[in-house]
Amino acid sequence: MPPLRRYPSVDELAARAAALAARHPRDARLRRVGTSRAGLPLWLLSVGHGDRHALVVAGPHANEPVGGATVLRLAERVLAGPGTGGVTWNLLLCLDPDGSRRNEDWLSGPYSLGRYFRNFFRPGFLEQPEWLPDGAAAAALPETRALLDLQDELRPFLQCSLHGVDVGGGFVELTRDLPGLPQRLAHSAARLGIPLELGAYDTLYWPDLGPAVYRIPPPHRGDLAAAITEAAVESTWYHPHRHGTVTAVVEAPMWGVAAVADGSPHPDPDAVLRTVSRALRRDTRVLQDLLGRLRPHLAAVPDADRLLAPVDDYVLVCPGLADAWDPDTDDGSGRPLPPMTTARLAALRIAARRLALRTAGLLHRLARTAPGDPAGVLTDLDRLVEQGCADYRDGLGARWIPVARQAEYQTRVVLAAGELAGRDAGGCSRSGEPGWGAPTAVPIHGE
Repeated sequence: MPPLRRYPSVDELAARAAALAARHPRDARLRRVGTSRAGLPLWLLSVGHGDRHALVVAGPHANEPVGGATVLRLAERVLAGPGTGGVTWNLLLCLDPDGSRRNEDWLSGPYSLGRYFRNFFRPGFLEQPEWLPDGAAAAALPETRALLDLQDELRPFLQCSLHGVDVGGGFVELTRDLPGLPQRLAHSAARLGIPLELGAYDTLYWPDLGPAVYRIPPPHRGDLAAAITEAAVESTWYHPHRHGTVTAVVEAPMWGVAAVADGSPHPDPDAVLRTVSRALRRDTRVLQDLLGRLRPHLAAVPDADRLLAPVDDYVLVCPGLADAWDPDTDDGSGRPLPPMTTARLAALRIAARRLALRTAGLLHRLARTAPGDPAGVLTDLDRLVEQGCADYRDGLGARWIPVARQAEYQTRVVLAAGELAGRDAGGCSRSGEPGWGAPTAVPIHGE
């Protein structure tokens, strides 16, 4: 089967997995392990017959579809190999199929920043199935319950959660150290022309385990704003820790930005931080105004609350982040920023734009379904989206990375994590990337 040149839809994922299982009936099985809130099946493709299990979760965030392409590629890679080293690879095709369906307006391409953000959907924090804000016992989403049950059934030595960075670079987050992974990550990224984030916004206060590899802190209680921005609440990443599982969150970028890989000191970080925080405050005020103008027109819009929930999340966290990043403002946390390298400053600039663009995209979806164009909201949203996308393209040099390359990068990182975690657990799995030697850089525009 040739590499995917575009992201697969939920239906295409299931069809391709079923076809693969039919071609390899002795070594691949497809089974339903749960049902989404909208009644869509949650499919698990298992490859191999080993006593030790690896669990790979695709599609945990609705707007991050690369994992679907990756699990198909991973299954074919394992089936084509000399053996699985005593490991069964269990591939959950899509954890949030309902949300993924809402992204299908842009999923099949052509891929542009404007098309992506105008059709962006991601549910609110409390509807994202990897989070356990009230603990595992109180998890209410059927997708979350299915994943928890699967973790307890398989007791995997490794869990990989496949995520996508819309703009930026690749990185990995681990619940415990996997020595050797930073080197393997750097090698694969260099061969495939993937920039690595040396100061990812998500991991701003987390320990480094090596370049672009970060340690996920143990879960802690906090308010909703902290949970949304720090991702250190109880989660399905840590739930299988009691089984000896190491979780690797593998992030692959859609549009790459070279500056996120520049770990050099910046000559004037405070000036950049002031600019970024002021821009975030300005965009937040604009979005709050647009939300206020749009909200009275949404009474008759189906499912408006589902789209407003993430809007409210973003509007909630933006002011606090602007204060935390502004060198002239005390946000009251008592926690200073880490040293601001060029990479970290680029990541914060990207993050500030991302928050505004995602909010604008969700409001754009709502405005398109509201009667007419309430108070010119669509026109103003289009202007905001164009400005943000232009900053990504022209100001930060964001360049599209072909889907096949995103999936190949993520596949190599997962296989490397599997080999290293297998050694750590006493196994000898060797299904990793062939051809170790000096990396040869590949330009992003090769495809």
